[in-house]
Amino acid sequence: MKTIRLRPGKERSLLRRHPWIFESAIAKGSGDAGETVRVEAAEGQFLAWAAFSPASKIRARVWSFDEQQRIDASFFIASCAESIRARGRFDIQSNGVRLVHGESDGLPGLIVDRYADTLVAQFTSAGVERWKDEIADALLAATGLTKLYERSDASSRTLEGLPEATGWLRGQGDVELLLQEHDWQLAVNIAEGHKTGFYLDQRDSRKRFHNYAKRLGFQRVLNCYCYTGGFTVAALQGGAAHVTSIDSSGPALEKAAANVALNGFEASRVDFMDADVNASLRQFVEQGRSFDAIVLDPPKFAPTVAHAERAARAYKDINRLAFKLLEPGGVLFTYSCSGGISADLFHKIVASAGCDAGVDGYIHERMGGAPDHPMTVYFPEGEYLKGLVVMRK
Repeated sequence: MKTIRLRPGKERSLLRRHPWIFESAIAKGSGDAGETVRVEAAEGQFLAWAAFSPASKIRARVWSFDEQQRIDASFFIASCAESIRARGRFDIQSNGVRLVHGESDGLPGLIVDRYADTLVAQFTSAGVERWKDEIADALLAATGLTKLYERSDASSRTLEGLPEATGWLRGQGDVELLLQEHDWQLAVNIAEGHKTGFYLDQRDSRKRFHNYAKRLGFQRVLNCYCYTGGFTVAALQGGAAHVTSIDSSGPALEKAAANVALNGFEASRVDFMDADVNASLRQFVEQGRSFDAIVLDPPKFAPTVAHAERAARAYKDINRLAFKLLEPGGVLFTYSCSGGISADLFHKIVASAGCDAGVDGYIHERMGGAPDHPMTVYFPEGEYLKGLVVMRK
């Protein structure tokens, strides 16, 4: 077993059970890509077993802090089974569920979503890549399913020195699947859709938006970065009279229109715009348009803290424009999925946007990812998605 030894003082995060070991923390030692290494403090005491990644700034990711633990096929069988068992204790109103959420479930770099009878997995670190076959078998054994599609095409693979890999890993089947969520349905393509096919992390936010639409009787809804229309369908299901949905992807808008039809809503209740959101918001302000509900669910503007300053300006600009378009008493659902933007910073950005727009509002709720995308005590970085529900005064 190869060993890496840390610099003096660099063991503190591991003693707090944080699973990442950065390149700068290592005094000596190395391993092959994905190889399990013994991690020791500067004085030589055992700290953890970790997967080594020679190409990444996060040079090792912890499998276990138990010196007696063996990292073998049995370890992954037990870890996958426990993660999947935990989902049975969550309130998930859907046949689309995140079964494994990386570090939060003790499996760094592994994302696994279930869509009906099909699993979709992303292997985004050298460690899980090395154990891919064993993990695939463990997942099927724990779920009793036979189909597993791989979507290892996330940009983080590049940071690990890994090529993209997609396709059926176990079994064969349709890539066009039907997602049942709350009171509606959404078509999902696991081969082409974003992430593993869809944004399951916003499941509960879509339900909350539906509830607000039903309770407040939204007449004019604006859904920005609408993708395949999840919030659009939720609003219509809640009784919204009309929804304007904007995205810069024509194919995504086609799927959004199909999802509206799938749920039995008239096409006349939705306008789809293939356009830039920022430019569209500015145009709406110039035209004097207004809405009584707006959703801002943009893509990741700041993947790391290093991008935070530039991203903050982008978030502020779209929120400022949204505040100007919001009717008094109107509701803004605004989000950031950027890991480099903390919940506190996002709140400050939205507050600054409101000040610049000359608009005050009540913060009704703080939103986060659905419970099957957990943040844990030891790994607060799991809180990548954060949102605010603001009602304009």
